[in-house]
Amino acid sequence: MIRPPALTLLAAVVAAAPLAAQLPPVKEHTLSNGMRVLLVERHDDPTIACGWMARVGSVNERPGITGLAHLFEHMMFKGTKTIGTRNANRDAELNEAQDRVQAQIREEMDRLRDRQRRGEIANFQDPAVRTPRLQQLLDQFDALVKEQRALVVKDEIWTIYAGAGGTGMNASTSQDVTQYIVTIPANKLELWAWLESDRLANPVFREFYSERNVVLEERKQTLESRPGGLVSEAFNAMTWMAHPYHWQIIGWPSDISQVTREQANEFFATYYAPNNITAILVGDFKADQVLPVIERYFGRIPANPKGVPPVITQEPVQPAEQRMIAFVETSPSVEVAFKTVAGLHRDAPALQVLASALSGSGGGMMRGGGGRASGRLGKSLVLEQKAALNASAFSRGQKYAGTFVLRATPAPGKRPEDVEPLLYAEVARIAKEGITEAELERAKNAYQMAQFARMDNNVAIRSVLTAAESAGTWRDLEEAPKRMMAVTREDVQRVARQYFAQENRSVLITLRKGKGGPRTRPNAPAVTPEVK
Repeated sequence: MIRPPALTLLAAVVAAAPLAAQLPPVKEHTLSNGMRVLLVERHDDPTIACGWMARVGSVNERPGITGLAHLFEHMMFKGTKTIGTRNANRDAELNEAQDRVQAQIREEMDRLRDRQRRGEIANFQDPAVRTPRLQQLLDQFDALVKEQRALVVKDEIWTIYAGAGGTGMNASTSQDVTQYIVTIPANKLELWAWLESDRLANPVFREFYSERNVVLEERKQTLESRPGGLVSEAFNAMTWMAHPYHWQIIGWPSDISQVTREQANEFFATYYAPNNITAILVGDFKADQVLPVIERYFGRIPANPKGVPPVITQEPVQPAEQRMIAFVETSPSVEVAFKTVAGLHRDAPALQVLASALSGSGGGMMRGGGGRASGRLGKSLVLEQKAALNASAFSRGQKYAGTFVLRATPAPGKRPEDVEPLLYAEVARIAKEGITEAELERAKNAYQMAQFARMDNNVAIRSVLTAAESAGTWRDLEEAPKRMMAVTREDVQRVARQYFAQENRSVLITLRKGKGGPRTRPNAPAVTPEVK
């Protein structure tokens, strides 16, 4: 395939300029309470891409409160003592009343849960098994919710921002971080500082219990009703035996439905303290004028003297290959996950180059990508052997650990178990022979082009800084290009030998639902004799 001249020129320009030179100057400051602030002045546009991130995600949860980090993403938009309600005093009374009734509801639910454990009922959440006392409490709670909703000023935070010319207000939760973002006119920075600091200093988690149902419905729509969604969840849980990456960000439904406001308050006090938060501003301002404003508003929030508890649990060495066979209403496929290393590990760049050689892309995590004809998997499995419709690889290094994933969709007449050993064979070939110099150069060029594109505007720069801060610090951005450019063919060959042992892989075979039963599959070979 001939590359367009403009793209060739861009690749040449980017390859000649290290990312450290592309990254605008970052001014770092720490407030009196430990909150960190990153400021990037860019005067191209009279706006500021504002955001703050809490170093908390699903990895900081535990069984019983899974999904709480994501639930907070919802709750932080509910308002404060002065925002989001028509009557703050009555609103607070209703929250306390709801807590009291919910405590009694949990007592009744615990009795039903015990009956289920004894086999007396099938499902303790079935409305048909409710006791009269439980139904009475639920009716009482519904009345309290109805009264509170009459006091709620819906979406008032967004209304304030929109009225001031703000755009793009949003939030997101990952395994490792939660962020809250908005873009504002340059002359509205003090509004942002007041509003966001108020959300942190005076949050009110109104409609907390009913919001659990909103999240449960979100889970149904985005996971449970999606073809293969529950299978993907189960496969992820199988892959991560012990590490908190074991559960999905949205959490287990039994935890979401039972989490309490008391648990939420404890979670907030621990992880939403200023000494666990970084604010990031990119845009049209002067740093020396902005810092006093940020200190005045955010500096008033007390730090958490205990700090954040570390993530202790580490994934143990996998003793044997794990396999899952699922029948779903989707195309047959094979997916293989090998546990690897965190994103800042010294081997992460070499694994990304390996994924690039296999997939013909930049080697990072892709959603829905099928690999390219320039990659080894596309050339071999799709074009030459015609065994697959698509085949891809990606390396995903997270804060605490990582995975390397191979995927393929069989061609008509082929089965997933026919394609699986072909995926291993391509990795084994690299483990034995290494990659070419052209493949290495192509991976590095793709990496630099991707980084160049991510420095294009205020919002993109804020996103890059947030990602860097979630895994380490923004200064890792300065080292990342050096680490990538230092990768050698020998490094790629070494990681291909090191991480792809048969006992380190988890395999998902997906077959179309209703199209025959399980078949006998040949044993998939280890990648190379060296990695057994």
